[in-house]
Amino acid sequence: MENKILMPIEIKGQTFKNRIMFPPLTTGYEKHGMISEQDLGFYTRLAKGGVGYIVLGDVAPINSFSPTPKLYDDNLIPAFKELADSVHAYGTKLGVQIFHPEYDAEVINDLFNQKKFDEMRKRLHHDMMYFTDEVSEETLLSIIDKMCACAIRAQKAGVDVIQIHGDRLTGCLCSKQMNHRTDKFGGSLENRARFARMLVRAIRKAVPDMIIDYKLSIVTPQRGKGGIDEEDAVEFAKWLEEDGVDMFHVAQANHTGNMADTIPPMGVQPYGFFVDIAGNIKKAVNVPVSAVGRIIDAKMAERVIESGMADIVALGRPLLTDPDWGEKIAAGKACDIRRCISCNKGCTDAIQNREFLSCVLNAENGYENTRRITPCEKKKKVAVIGGGPAGLEAARVAALRGHDVTLFEKTTTLGGQLNIACVPPRKEEMRRATQDLVRAVINANVHLCLAHAPSVKELKEAGFDTVINAVGAHSFAPKISGIENVNVLDAWKILAGEQQAYGTVAVIGGGMVGCETVEYLASRGCKVSVIEMMDKIAAQESSTILPTLMENYKKYGVAQYPSHKVKEFKLNSVICENKDGEEVKILCDHIVLAMGARSNEFDVSSLEDAGIEVYSVGDAAQKASDISNAIRTGYDTACKI
Repeated sequence: MENKILMPIEIKGQTFKNRIMFPPLTTGYEKHGMISEQDLGFYTRLAKGGVGYIVLGDVAPINSFSPTPKLYDDNLIPAFKELADSVHAYGTKLGVQIFHPEYDAEVINDLFNQKKFDEMRKRLHHDMMYFTDEVSEETLLSIIDKMCACAIRAQKAGVDVIQIHGDRLTGCLCSKQMNHRTDKFGGSLENRARFARMLVRAIRKAVPDMIIDYKLSIVTPQRGKGGIDEEDAVEFAKWLEEDGVDMFHVAQANHTGNMADTIPPMGVQPYGFFVDIAGNIKKAVNVPVSAVGRIIDAKMAERVIESGMADIVALGRPLLTDPDWGEKIAAGKACDIRRCISCNKGCTDAIQNREFLSCVLNAENGYENTRRITPCEKKKKVAVIGGGPAGLEAARVAALRGHDVTLFEKTTTLGGQLNIACVPPRKEEMRRATQDLVRAVINANVHLCLAHAPSVKELKEAGFDTVINAVGAHSFAPKISGIENVNVLDAWKILAGEQQAYGTVAVIGGGMVGCETVEYLASRGCKVSVIEMMDKIAAQESSTILPTLMENYKKYGVAQYPSHKVKEFKLNSVICENKDGEEVKILCDHIVLAMGARSNEFDVSSLEDAGIEVYSVGDAAQKASDISNAIRTGYDTACKI
């Protein structure tokens, strides 16, 4: 029986080839607001992979300060047309999400052009808070005109759908929390909904033949500010349908200051956390509804359709990890989909850091025009030494290119550090990364040799042309007086279950490993302190994860000691020096080291002397890093061979 996610759906006389939607995400691919080659490569790759409906996020009808696509002038139409034509070649529908920032864009632009940056920043902060209340009716009407002009340009470019962004200014005007107006745009639900309804009707008139999709941003009792309250959402949706909306994209409202509310990292929100709310809207309207929010595999997506909660499933981060959902489901290989782990490292964090969208598990994401797996020119016999993420990715790619690949792992388990990274609270979803990498190397016909570390002689005698060094790293700590004491333990071994701590514990190191070990031990009943030489605990942690981490630290009573340098370990304490040079004694039963990592040793020169080419990847290459580095270096190295 055909998977319901692949069934076509007709909307306003147009047929969408399936129910897979890529929702509006800020990508950072645009160059000064212009559609770029990076945009073309990314969205075309999604279409090629089987996505039925793509929405280009945050398209501004003005030359705004936002680092997003712009469509405010006719000379921008050709670039949008090129994008539309490119995705249409694969039968994919293209939508543009039109929005206006919730600040006075023209004033901000003028200040920027005058290089009055301090005044601009102050005004930007002020307008983000007050523009909703201060904007005049005349300006609101002019904004509607600009949005309609943008929709007409999109139509000329061959775009199929106009999605109205129900967040941002439109959502702020709908919001009880952000709209304090006393005129006809504030107060009652009817007044707060007025701008949105006027906008829908105006766009319906401007582009009568186009599909109008409305991003219904809903404020729940737990989260969100700039959108419609959950209790009013059904009534609001009915009004919008009367005004001409052809479909709804139901999502969590934003403006909380924490992106975890709308793009939640692993463990912060349940799977499918907005599906039931989408279902409530679907029951009330007579047009299709799309649902979004931590839908991470094909069975879950199909269940959303099967249950009647939505007609279309929107997959943001999952399609960054694997754009081939549609193709793999159609081929009966849904189990081969590489699944998102909701880490937010490459995507959400990158955007917040003014970088472009990528995925730590997919080296091609964001680099679709430059990273491709192509057949090798000459087949080689390749040995990969180490079965962590870098070794697994290198083996997968090398095998897909046509090489004869054998992966050696000295333990009986593949996955490397991922096997301890998945242990702390909320991190169990990282197991998916290991599962999918192992499945991928098996599918690529990589020969696996576990519980074996081959010698140079063995590799030479076996006739290997190339060796990829992926031996990883080990936990490291500098020589500190007392480090050999029986109460001094290792964070990696704690997470691996090889060592145990109890009672009062001092964790040395406030990086990611240390902070997660702190939370793990605290959740298991230990009274924990974290000691960090730098001036900030969890400095590298994701801004979407940090609030939850700190909430749990508060819940468990974790004591934090930033700017403390460790001087000595004793059997009942850690002796530190604070930033003022004063000695501080922190009592503890156990001391757990999380002070960093060093690359494991590997005999490169002997292999090279034997005429074997050697490459190092991941943590084995110069210095220990993260999973993004592991996947990227594994992929790129395998493409060189």
